[in-house]
Amino acid sequence: MSGFSPAFERLGAALAAVVLHQQETLAEFLPREDWSADLTARSYVSGGVGVRVSLLGSYAARERTWLWGWANPQFGDDHPAVAPTLAIRALGERLGIPEFVTPEVDLGWYDGPAGHGGELIAMAAGGVLGGGGYIGAGYDGGSAYLHVDDPKAPPAAWDPVPVPRLLTTAAALFPRDPRLTLARLLSHHRVPYRDADGVMEIALPSGGTARAYFDGLGRFAEWQAELVPATL
Repeated sequence: MSGFSPAFERLGAALAAVVLHQQETLAEFLPREDWSADLTARSYVSGGVGVRVSLLGSYAARERTWLWGWANPQFGDDHPAVAPTLAIRALGERLGIPEFVTPEVDLGWYDGPAGHGGELIAMAAGGVLGGGGYIGAGYDGGSAYLHVDDPKAPPAAWDPVPVPRLLTTAAALFPRDPRLTLARLLSHHRVPYRDADGVMEIALPSGGTARAYFDGLGRFAEWQAELVPATL
């Protein structure tokens, strides 16, 4: 049984596929090589590529807790790397999402498909902020999570091919509502769809139609796509 709040699970379900898609785009843009970070300057450099970042929070492996940047005594609300992330806490206050307003979140209960529960908080937080994605920067004892807030980082472009894989992976991480997961991904890319009787029918921008089928419990069951061949 999940220890996350229903509000957090629903938000995560809404954002998961969008975030996963953006993470794949970020991985193609930003090499994962030797890296350095200067949080006061809001800079992160890896493989010779630099981006502007902000600090979401950190996951402590031994304690199995998530600590928000604004709650870390080394940083706080006014730190240059933390101030851009305070919209997450404000959203948590407005929507009643305890994971976004609790300074240190206990994740000792988590035993799911992600590496640890902090990864899911970073995903949801990054999804709220949008932008270029998030980076897990490992250190002795855990990982700091940085949000890429830089126009140089390209946004994920619409592509129907990875949609079933994104939806399957997203639903494994945030299984609360796969239909919402797909609907939010389509809306993010402004792709029109119709949802009725367990089937989402999607009008593909390049032509053709795709259909996502869900079973009686709302779980993603099948994807069918009829693509229009490109003309020479």
